[in-house]
Parts: sequence; structure tokens; C-alpha cells
Amino acid sequence: MDKRNRLIAIGLIGVGCLMIFGKWIGFFSIVALLFLLLGIYQTTSGKVKQGYKLMGVGAVLLLLDHLLLVLGICLLSLGMFFVKSKRMQRKAGFVQKQSFSSRFDWDLSPWVMRSLSAWHVLGEVDVDLSLAMAEEQETIMLYQGIFGDVDILLSEDYGVEIEAFVLFGSIESGSNRDTGMLNRLNWKSPNYDSCEHKVKFNISYLMGDLDIRFP
Repeated sequence: MDKRNRLIAIGLIGVGCLMIFGKWIGFFSIVALLFLLLGIYQTTSGKVKQGYKLMGVGAVLLLLDHLLLVLGICLLSLGMFFVKSKRMQRKAGFVQKQSFSSRFDWDLSPWVMRSLSAWHVLGEVDVDLSLAMAEEQETIMLYQGIFGDVDILLSEDYGVEIEAFVLFGSIESGSNRDTGMLNRLNWKSPNYDSCEHKVKFNISYLMGDLDIRFP
């Protein structure tokens, strides 16, 4: 997408937001939308860190101006999390966590991998599958929330399936990188069916950065 098309797309998004949320929009809301749109433009232009900072400022301004709306979005996301967790986690014994802020540092030393469902407003996840010790033949890891930064290092010892959605942000898989809005990824490793141990990741954030690295 060239610069002109990006500007047209962002303009259409802005007009659409004004039409949908017009009756709630005040001065701070307009400024917040400008920061969000500029952040989207920066991420689609390759300036990802600058884009995240601008979108973060816009999100904070929206939070200050529309606390009830933001709270409603969080509750809606949390409700969807419970429904998805119940649908995906078929076996007993999985871990379920809900918190404002979460950090998973599973890339520093060997760790025991269990099925997990985690929801957070702010989350950082670092997973190194080469250090993982699986308890079951199939492990399901669900990460969902508002803001998230997820890094996954794959391993040939596991068959991996990834389903991911990031509304604003980026998804990077090897040499492929998608930035901007409505980023999706559905991927399965070539050795998935033949591996004894399998891992399924389901990741969804309103704003996030997903980085998948290959061994």
C-alpha cells in the first residue's frame, strides 16, 4: 500500500469513527483520535515503536475522556475471554488468570508447560519452546487482553498451531510482517501432525505486537 492509499484508508477510518461515536466526541476525543490515526500511519509506514507510543497516548486520552466506555470495552473483552477459555480448554487442570498487568518470562530457564488461559489489560509474554517441558501431549495457551507484547521462539520438538488477531499493531512471523489494523495469522508448523507433543496458541489483543521466531 503506497502513501496515498494509506492516507485515504486512515481518512476513511477517521470519518467512520466520527460517524459512529460522534455524539460522544469532545475536544479530548478528537485529539485522541488524531493520535491514534497518526500512530496507525506510523506503524504502517514501518515506524512501529513511534506508532505504538502515539497510539498509547491516544488510548490514555480516550481513557480520561471516556472512562465508562473504556471500562465497557474491558468488560466485553473479559466476557469474551471466559467464553473462549471454556470452549478451548476441554481438559481439567488448566491454569486461568485474570489481572490488570501480567508478565510471563518463559525464556530464561527450563519451565514446565501447562495449558493456560490469561487475560490482562497490560501483558508481556516471552516464550521459548526449546526450554519447555510439556506435561501433556497437547497444550493450549490462550492470551487475550487490551495491550500485549508477545514473543514466541519455536522449537522443532513441538508441533505448533497459532491463531492470532491484533486490532491495532503488528504480527511478525519470520520474514513476514503485517502492521496497522485488523492483523490476523493462522499458521501450523509442517511437523504438527507427526509430533508427539503439540502446542496451540490463541492470541488476541486490541493493541499488540506479536513476534514469532523460528529456530
